[in-house]
Amino acid sequence: MIMVCHEFCLETDRQIMRQRRKLLIALGACTLAPLRPFAQQPPPKAPRIGILSPFNSSSDAFRDAVQQRLQELGYTEGRSIVIEYRASNDMADRLPQLAADLVNLKVDAIVTTTAAGVQATKQATATIPIIMAGVDDAVDQGFVTSLAKPGGNITGTSWLNTELSAKRVELLKQMLPKISRVALLREAVGAASSLQATEAAARRLGLRLVVMEIRAPSEIDGVFSALAQERVGALMIAQGPMLADQERHVIELATKQRLPTIFSFRKAVEAGGLMSYGPKPIDLYRRAADYVDRILKGALPGALPVEQPTNFELVINLKTAGALGVDVPHAIALSADEVIR
Repeated sequence: MIMVCHEFCLETDRQIMRQRRKLLIALGACTLAPLRPFAQQPPPKAPRIGILSPFNSSSDAFRDAVQQRLQELGYTEGRSIVIEYRASNDMADRLPQLAADLVNLKVDAIVTTTAAGVQATKQATATIPIIMAGVDDAVDQGFVTSLAKPGGNITGTSWLNTELSAKRVELLKQMLPKISRVALLREAVGAASSLQATEAAARRLGLRLVVMEIRAPSEIDGVFSALAQERVGALMIAQGPMLADQERHVIELATKQRLPTIFSFRKAVEAGGLMSYGPKPIDLYRRAADYVDRILKGALPGALPVEQPTNFELVINLKTAGALGVDVPHAIALSADEVIR
């Protein structure tokens, strides 16, 4: 009996050891199992954003403002976001191909500016979100259904250039009350509604409007030769990407002909133009980056209302006025947001 009990006890011990060994192996497998798939998970994919610029890549304030604002929002280029930048270098006919390139890269959103940039991107995709960074008359140009409910895949910032164009005519008349003929220099791709508003404002003020349209920078010199024959008293510049890049050249030619000028943005006045009236483009470019952030976090572009700038600035260059022999009326000088001396 004692021998049987001893053998039974030994067998029982062996069974207990085998069970313990199986339990330890099972626990080890449970502990290691989660580590294997975790180690195999790839790093999260950074969103890819396209910037389609109609400007010159060597000095692109549009690109720089969007990138800076994205950094302020916490995005690190190359790590938490990838930016695909394409610039047409003031050649509007290149925009459709550049937009198609970005679409082929399957970017998550495209930021662009000017009517030409938005139109090219709209033609390239109906699904990828498009953010407008300061475009005139987005509803009139058919980019969105309405400002409150854009619908589709386009949103961003836009202003009513019809109102601004009329205001610029009024400012010219206030600055130069004796003028009777005014020229408008614009790009051929500009919105028809802003041209109509300018014509209506000129008629209302008793001014004859001479419209000069260009399709390439090489046409600018010829335009000024024609203006010399028209004997206009002032020049309005409706700035698109081409004229923005040729800004200094336009100012030089206008100065030679002693033509007072009004531009859309203050940068031209700092370069020697007489005055400007319009929104601050850098603010609109930066705001586009805010739209990118919201879309990357799940917002639908068609549900994000199009915003309009609320702050417009009048800037006057007194040095230019003196060189042109223009006496700036006291009332208009007081209403200016900034006077450059």
